[in-house]
Amino acid sequence: MELSMYVTRQNWWSKALLSVKLDVKTAFLHGDLQEEIYMNQPPGYEAQSDLKLATGEFIYLLLYVDDMLIAASSQLEIYRMKRQFSKQFEMKELGEARKILGMEICRDKEAGKVWLTQRAYIEKVLKRFGIDDTTKAVTLPLAAHFQLSANLLDIAQAIGVVSRFMHDPDQGHWQAIKWILRYLKGTIDVGLVYERQQSSVGLCMGYTDSDYAGDIDRRRSTTGYLFTLAGGPVSWRSTLQSTVALSTTEAEYMAVTEAMKEAIWMQGLLDDLGVEHMTLTVFCDSQSAIFLTTNPVHHARTKHIDVRYHFVRDMIETGEVLLKKIDTKENHADMLTKVLSVQKFTYCKELMNVRAQR
Repeated sequence: MELSMYVTRQNWWSKALLSVKLDVKTAFLHGDLQEEIYMNQPPGYEAQSDLKLATGEFIYLLLYVDDMLIAASSQLEIYRMKRQFSKQFEMKELGEARKILGMEICRDKEAGKVWLTQRAYIEKVLKRFGIDDTTKAVTLPLAAHFQLSANLLDIAQAIGVVSRFMHDPDQGHWQAIKWILRYLKGTIDVGLVYERQQSSVGLCMGYTDSDYAGDIDRRRSTTGYLFTLAGGPVSWRSTLQSTVALSTTEAEYMAVTEAMKEAIWMQGLLDDLGVEHMTLTVFCDSQSAIFLTTNPVHHARTKHIDVRYHFVRDMIETGEVLLKKIDTKENHADMLTKVLSVQKFTYCKELMNVRAQR
């Protein structure tokens, strides 16, 4: 996906956001280019354009092949940008954005809320695999009784587990996949919710967690992290660690490192989008892992850890990213690393603003 933007620095979420979807007709006929194409302006170059934004306004432009989504706080600015594009391409306006890349968009402008769901896509998947009205829905994406082995955010952890066996699946793995589909059947209207906030300062938060030696076959641990913006998740990951951790602390430390790398990228993205923010904070529920990030002394319990994981110490020392302790029961990322009880799983979804529209 290519993302381009024309933006001025503003407290963007405190304003009403308007959006419109456009389609470029015969986009692929414009694909043969003879000249060199630059994704970023060369240093020192200033674009000359008659598209000038009024003070306090901004425009975000999302482009995927021939589909285009424009969002701004002013209908006038959207009109001016559409007119600018129409000078170069034949455009078709599809009205207010209600769907993009398979995601349905629902807005409550008075309440300042946006829902992103995938109802139509989920219905298509369920129909393909024969999950109909007679199939009973379940409340967890993966249950504790699925002890999957090679011998035999919501669904990220479950998908991560079953995906490890795509090269040689058997009946047990298929039963686990059917369980995930039954979960989707019961949560077809659940989506990501984002809410308008009074201030954008400090609105982005990160959470990280690990599941020590959860992989039955190779005893590797699982890394999970999650970042929220405007109250809802915008970036998350659940993945098996590349090496075996020799302790819970080491597994948590490795997870913190991956989250820190994502935090640095997130801060750069927020800067590019003109979002004012404080230093991004990442929360971890392992006090020993936090201590390890601030202790430069190598001893018998840490000297074997790959040096690439120790860059997190530099990030903490320079203050580029903050790392703070959080209670396990309040850790959003807990659901990305292990199978939880129904109560804890539901609570994690509420913490992340993953809920049905209401």
